[in-house]
Amino acid sequence: MLYVKFPEWIHPEIFFWWSGKEGLLGFLGNIRWYGMMYIVAFSIAYGLFKLQNKRAEIKLTETHSSGVFFACIIGLLLGARLFSVIIYEGSTYYLTRPWLIFWPFRDGKLVGLQGMSFHGGVVGGALGFLYYCWRNKLKFRRIVDMACAGIPLGYTFGRLGNFINAELWGKVSRTGFGMVFPGASTDAYQPWAKELAAKFNIESVYHYGREVFFLPRHPSQLYEAFFEGIFLWLILWFIVKRFKKFDGAVASMYVALYGVIRFVIEYYREPDEGLGYIIKFFPSKDNPALLESFLNFSMGQILCFLMVVAGVVLYFIFKYMDKRDRLKGLDVASVYLPGADTTEKPKKPTLTQKLLEVVKESSNNSKSEPKKKSNKKK
Repeated sequence: MLYVKFPEWIHPEIFFWWSGKEGLLGFLGNIRWYGMMYIVAFSIAYGLFKLQNKRAEIKLTETHSSGVFFACIIGLLLGARLFSVIIYEGSTYYLTRPWLIFWPFRDGKLVGLQGMSFHGGVVGGALGFLYYCWRNKLKFRRIVDMACAGIPLGYTFGRLGNFINAELWGKVSRTGFGMVFPGASTDAYQPWAKELAAKFNIESVYHYGREVFFLPRHPSQLYEAFFEGIFLWLILWFIVKRFKKFDGAVASMYVALYGVIRFVIEYYREPDEGLGYIIKFFPSKDNPALLESFLNFSMGQILCFLMVVAGVVLYFIFKYMDKRDRLKGLDVASVYLPGADTTEKPKKPTLTQKLLEVVKESSNNSKSEPKKKSNKKK
C-alpha cells in the first residue's frame, strides 16, 4: 500500500527528553515546535518585508517598518485566538472562564495558546495594520502589498507546526495514499471503516477502551503548507508583485487566491470536531471522515468563500482608489500621507553595545595616561 505511519521520531516538544521533569528543565521540556514555527514564520515574513524596504520599494523608516509589523503581529494573535474560541470552540469552557483565553498555562504547565484560527488572524492582522497606518499617516495599500507578498512563505511553517503536532489531519483515504496519524482513530463498528480496513489489511486495536482502526488519511497539513504557502508565495512574489498595476493588487490577490486554494484543500481535511459540515446539501453523505460529496461545506470553506468575495471586492476598490489618486495628482509612489513624521528616531544602544563602548573608553584612557618614571636605578 501507499500509506506510511507518522514518524515516531517526531515529537511536539523540542526538548522532549526533559518533558515531565521539575524546574527549568521541565519548562524547557514543554516548549513546542508549534510555538517555534510561529517565530520562524514571523521572522521570514518580516525579513522579506525588510528586503523590499531595503530595495527602496516602499522607503519606510526603520521605526515605521518595525512598528507596523509589530502592530500586525499583535492584531494577528488576538484575532486568531478570539476567532478560534468564538467560532471553533464548541463548549462553554471559555464562556465561563474568559480570563483563560490568553492564559498559556494549564495545571502549572506551559501549553501555549491552544487553538488559533487563520481567518481570525487575517482579520486581526489587517485591523492592526490599519490602526498603525491611520495613527502614523501611512498609505495602507502600498505597505500591505509588501507584507502580503512574503506572508505565505512564513505561513508554510505554521502548517508544518500542525503536522509536527499530528493535528488537523485529513479525511480517510480511499486509495490508501496517505499517512496513519497516532490520534486519528475510527470506531471499528462502522461498516465503511471495516471495509477499508480489510482493503488495506489493517487490524483493529483497543484504544482508550474502544475498538478502533487507524486508517490512512490525507496529510492535509502538508498539502496546505505547500499550496497555501510555497506555491502561493511563488505566484505573488514573482508574478503578481512584478506585474501589478496599482497598490493593493497583491493584498487583494492574496486574499482571493488563498481562499480558492484553501477551499479546495478543505475537501480533503476533516472538519473540526464538534462542527462537522455547516451547510449540507446531501445530509445522507455527511460523514466528516470521508469525502462523499462536494456539496457539503465545512466552516473553513464558508470562511474561505467569504475571503474570495472580499478579495475580489477589494481588488476593484483598490483599483478605483488608485485611479482617483492619480487624477488628483497625488504622489502614488510615496508611502506617507501629508503631515506624516518621516524622521528616523535614534536607536537606543543595546547592552552589548554599551559594554563594548565602556571597554573601548577604558582602553583609550589607559593609552592616553603618561607613564610614570621609575625611581629605581638600573
